[in-house]
Amino acid sequence: MDLNILWFLLVTVLFIGFFFLEGFDYGVGMLVPIAAKSDLERRVIINSIGPFWDGNEVWMITAGGAMFAAFPHWYATLFSGFYLALFAILLALIIRGVSFEFRSKVESVKWRKFWDGAIGVSSFLPALLWGVAVANLIAGTPIGADMEYTGNFFTLLTPFTLLGGVVTFLLFLYHGAAFLLIKVGEESILKRLKGLTVKLGIVLVVVTVAWVAYACFVTQLLAKPVAIIAVLIAAVALLASVYAQYQKRYGVSFIASSVAIAFVTVCAFAIMFPNVMISSLDPSYSLTIYTASSSPYTLKIMTIVAVCLVPVVLIYQIWNFWVFKKRVTRDSVEY
Repeated sequence: MDLNILWFLLVTVLFIGFFFLEGFDYGVGMLVPIAAKSDLERRVIINSIGPFWDGNEVWMITAGGAMFAAFPHWYATLFSGFYLALFAILLALIIRGVSFEFRSKVESVKWRKFWDGAIGVSSFLPALLWGVAVANLIAGTPIGADMEYTGNFFTLLTPFTLLGGVVTFLLFLYHGAAFLLIKVGEESILKRLKGLTVKLGIVLVVVTVAWVAYACFVTQLLAKPVAIIAVLIAAVALLASVYAQYQKRYGVSFIASSVAIAFVTVCAFAIMFPNVMISSLDPSYSLTIYTASSSPYTLKIMTIVAVCLVPVVLIYQIWNFWVFKKRVTRDSVEY
């Protein structure tokens, strides 16, 4: 295995971490206006991700930084071609962060409801747009011989990519509900979630099956054995998660939904490999892990740094979840 393949795998791992962590983060944010009926209940739901949400977003920054350093041409083409979509995600994340901090600054019901609604919307938008972005990456986009994206914002919006956005929206919403069932201790919230999550899981399975079937015709899914294995594992994990919800085994359900997200991400990257961006104009215009990469020396230095620092980050993340492992109840809420 050369360093180009290694860094493609490392970027994949970073996106797995990002979608797993930020997935339930977005899901919880979208559920704030849905699963709670009072200001106190909304505060309980927000506090369930209070120690985690800002740290989870660092995975996105790290993944983007790894792309920039290891595959600068991939980063340049992706961020210039998907500029408006990524700007919308960034704007939503700014509003989301501000909403978490501002909602309790004023003793007003209207004030808090406004920011709670902003949390829901600003969590929904990235959840949808990340799916659109991933669907474009595996289906291909118009990239010329000069590695420049030749389309516009609306070129990214096709039936396949929009359906991909719906899949990630539903997947993150379900993942967030599964997280709340193991993190929240308020019975009123849990009662609503127990009825909602199973129904949501069934809808998610149906929509995901339709999208995967669609992907068989517009992507290289069937030509990539690793992608086929990954999507089958993701399907089994998703079905197991929904069944575990039905059996009221909520911890198992959350673990299974996490596995499903991980292997959906593996499937997407396996479809692209050895490309990092697929050209829909001409396969020879596609960016590969070799044509889009930095110099061997740069990759070598990055590998040394990653080996030293990535374990530290993982240990800290695990420690953080361990410290804040208790369920959140109204007694632990502070305004």
